[in-house]
Amino acid sequence: MRTTHEVDKARSAQMARIRARDTKPELRVRQALHAAGLRYRLHAKDLPGKPDLVFRSGRVAVFVHGCFWHQHPDPTCKLARMPKSRLDFWRPKLVGNHERDVRTRAALEAQGWSVLEIWECQTSTAELHALADEVKRVLVRGALPKEGGKQSK
Repeated sequence: MRTTHEVDKARSAQMARIRARDTKPELRVRQALHAAGLRYRLHAKDLPGKPDLVFRSGRVAVFVHGCFWHQHPDPTCKLARMPKSRLDFWRPKLVGNHERDVRTRAALEAQGWSVLEIWECQTSTAELHALADEVKRVLVRGALPKEGGKQSK
């Protein structure tokens, strides 16, 4: 059963500004990969979870996760903290987000896709250069068939 609370207009306006796409971390990742010569599609609606970036030729899906919303498991990440208030609301929401991410990853991998997750705290310039190298490596390796004709992960 859901109870209704008086809606705080300031909080409502703040939450309305949170975007699902074209976030600052996503734009940083897109810019770095484009600058590295990689071309991709955005938010493929035909794939589970609508990955943020899709490299169809190499069957690579990239998700750019916000550390708070997707609960980055790295214990050193300061952005992934659990809120101190309204835990009855936040805990199931954030745990549900994480569980959905696990299901989405499994569904993509079952379809033969390689999945890369980039966390908001990992979008510094140096880390983005390493990311571009990693994507290139996965694209090259993913394009080569493994034994039995399956794509490499």
